[in-house]
Amino acid sequence: MMESPLQPLFTAIAQAQDEDEIRESIMAALGEYFEANRWKLSFLDQLPTINENTPRMLKLALSLDYNPVLRYLVQRHAAVHEGIILPNGVWQTICPRADHGHVMVGPIVTHGQLVGGIAFTRHRDEPAFNTDNLADLSALCLHLSTRLAQIRSKPLTFEHNAVNVDSPKKNPLTPREIEITELVAQGLTNAQIGTKLWITEHSVKQALKRMFRKLGVVSRAQLVARIAELDIAVMR
Repeated sequence: MMESPLQPLFTAIAQAQDEDEIRESIMAALGEYFEANRWKLSFLDQLPTINENTPRMLKLALSLDYNPVLRYLVQRHAAVHEGIILPNGVWQTICPRADHGHVMVGPIVTHGQLVGGIAFTRHRDEPAFNTDNLADLSALCLHLSTRLAQIRSKPLTFEHNAVNVDSPKKNPLTPREIEITELVAQGLTNAQIGTKLWITEHSVKQALKRMFRKLGVVSRAQLVARIAELDIAVMR
């Protein structure tokens, strides 16, 4: 029996140890498979809060009234690309970014509820996503939904060094804040971190302010040093 070309990806998803591995190596592999120039795994409970400081384009992107691709995903829990639901060229008027000229999204579902999605984009000068891509994405979303449900059902625990084992140091940071700290340690700017995590630069700034308060530090260098002192690592 001929093996599916998706089988290596199915296997990699099933063997993923944690959410970070899926966000990084698995999503990179999927991005390469779909010949995308950008890709992202997002969970609804991790989307940025929309307020008066949110950039207009982000507000529109997250608006079900304005974004028909997102609306289709939310209403149907089904994979879709813009060519399925919109006349040729209409998406480019809705989203003018050249690197989002073509978009394809698929659902992450747990217990009958939409909990997130994966998205891929191509430049407007590149070929659009097609029905074969959509069929492959649908299959991959089934495997991702299953594995992520398993991973997310495990409670978070935190590994850390403790001077006194009877009074261990607590980890005050969320997994997203730890993710931001890791990028700070790599020397990325707020704008670069926002681009990598698909959040706004303002959201990064606000997250850093919260982290500074939590850890009692006043600079990025102190933040990294404090994390190293606590030796925080998220385990599942």
